[in-house]
Amino acid sequence: MKTIITNFSLGLLIWQALMLVSIGLWIYSLIDILKHKFEQNDKIVWVLVVLFLPILGSMLYLFMGKNKKLKLN
Repeated sequence: MKTIITNFSLGLLIWQALMLVSIGLWIYSLIDILKHKFEQNDKIVWVLVVLFLPILGSMLYLFMGKNKKLKLN
């Protein structure tokens, strides 16, 4: 019985850690999008992608969207 509880607790801990990381990534992406300028309607598009597809949208933004920000002098 102890091994079942231990395995369940470890699985729950891993699940909670993954959820916290995904929520942190989601919040970071939204803040980064809102703080920077983009061309035309790209900011609205990225906000909608991150809001409606939280984990996938955040990862897409980090890999593709960060390069689309306007460089300010």
